[in-house]
Amino acid sequence: MTEQFSADDWIKQGLKALARSGFTALKADPLAKAMGVSRGSFYWHFADLGAFHAAVLKRWREIAAEQIIADVEAGSDEPLKALLRRTFGARLDLERAVRNWAAFDPAAQAAARAIDRRRLDYIETLLARRELAAPIAQVRAQILYWTFLGFALSGPPGPAARLQPLLDEILRMVSA
Repeated sequence: MTEQFSADDWIKQGLKALARSGFTALKADPLAKAMGVSRGSFYWHFADLGAFHAAVLKRWREIAAEQIIADVEAGSDEPLKALLRRTFGARLDLERAVRNWAAFDPAAQAAARAIDRRRLDYIETLLARRELAAPIAQVRAQILYWTFLGFALSGPPGPAARLQPLLDEILRMVSA
């Protein structure tokens, strides 16, 4: 008997393929081959490729924003510091892949814009908790987010030993 795959299994495989090979890998045939099943399993869960892409983008938004925010809020460390450590210390292959996809696809572009807004709003909230006035929190949140995007899109990070002093300096700059 062959293993039964859920829509979630397909989405997870899609995220792996996206991070590894880019958005052109998000097709039923190569994903089915990688999972050792027929394309029929894919179409059992998704009406078409567009529905699958929408599900992959939705999951990306969940793991790249909502899950991180929930983890930061549940943690015992100072939230802005925890957010910096979490986001700048993460593997960012998926972030780069979605940003590349967004350059070619309106749905991916809309997902990237939505996550950008969500992340910016959250950073502004964290800065406001540090008693920064709203206009200053907004500007610093934008600068911090642009810093993250530049870091994310620059490719693999440098040595881990260089990361903590960088994060300390970023925290000092946005909190001053």
